[in-house]
Amino acid sequence: MERKGTQPTFMDGYVADLGDPKMASRLDQLYRTIPWHKLAAPIRATYDNDGEQGGRPNVAVVVMLKIVMLQKWFSLSDEAMEGMLLDRISFRRFVGLSMNDGTVDATTLVKFRNRLREHGLMSVLFDMVVTHLRDAGLIVQEGTLVDATIIEASKGRTNDDGLGHTKDKAASYTNKHGKTYHGYKGHVATDANGIITNYVYDTAKVHDSQHIDQLIEGEDQAVFADSAYMNKDRKARLQQKGVFCGIIERRVRGQAELTDEQKTHNRLCASFRAYVEHPFAWMKNAGKLLRTRYRGLIRIPLKLRVHAWRLFGLRLERIAVMMSGDKEVTMHVVTHHTVWQLQTVTTQSRSSVDGAQVSGYRPGTQ
Repeated sequence: MERKGTQPTFMDGYVADLGDPKMASRLDQLYRTIPWHKLAAPIRATYDNDGEQGGRPNVAVVVMLKIVMLQKWFSLSDEAMEGMLLDRISFRRFVGLSMNDGTVDATTLVKFRNRLREHGLMSVLFDMVVTHLRDAGLIVQEGTLVDATIIEASKGRTNDDGLGHTKDKAASYTNKHGKTYHGYKGHVATDANGIITNYVYDTAKVHDSQHIDQLIEGEDQAVFADSAYMNKDRKARLQQKGVFCGIIERRVRGQAELTDEQKTHNRLCASFRAYVEHPFAWMKNAGKLLRTRYRGLIRIPLKLRVHAWRLFGLRLERIAVMMSGDKEVTMHVVTHHTVWQLQTVTTQSRSSVDGAQVSGYRPGTQ
């Protein structure tokens, strides 16, 4: 049984025009376009307080889900999120709290996250959002792009008494460009527009190539990735299935330099592959996903998933504008969607000049 919110009062009407208009507009678009009630359904099923002997009504699941989203989008701790709900009118309006409603406290947020984790709901919600975008035609099903990013974790320390420590046992070390990192890796698969469609979260020492086969399972058109994923057996398997292998070529033992064909292949595939970097850029710059806030492989992926949802939200904002008849934005979506066809024309022209055999993939014709 969910707690009922109070009806809007005179005070809500009085402050309706206050706050940052740009932030209010963006939150309003997210409010109207993300299927909140559909996402809340599996979470609501985990509560067992509907009977006559049930406990106190819980905070509405949609309200809690929106608060968790805000918390991760703006990189807020539980205490800071509670404070922002007390302070920011736009946040209260977005989550559905009137000026007379009580504010959700930090402890309630912790319990809600635990509920999501204990019932394995984060992956369920992620898949629901992907399905929603596919049904709306906003995931470009013209190949899969794969990459990984390092997310650092605190090294911790041993307590002075030597009996305990604050180290994260699941985190590990890895080297990149001569620098040592400690933490985890987020491995993702995206569509041609850089929207995350699948992910694996693992400790940092696991090589990037160990998860690509899982991430591209079911792909039947093309796979793009950097040279860390190149493997002759993987390339042969893709080609055998008729899937274009857009993995960056690298020199093999005894090869002094890349052939002209390999260089052309790499140059053309690099422009396709670049879109997989976009979600990482947003997560680390705007989303502040630079270091972990929690310990362990079970708790940390929540942040990666929620950041992916924020990118879903940005895509869903386009739906709202398109539905309102904004032709400029509609053309932007169409143009972005057809970038692969434009690249194909470039591929054909360069192949005839350089003599490279890269004509195995023709987007939009399969």
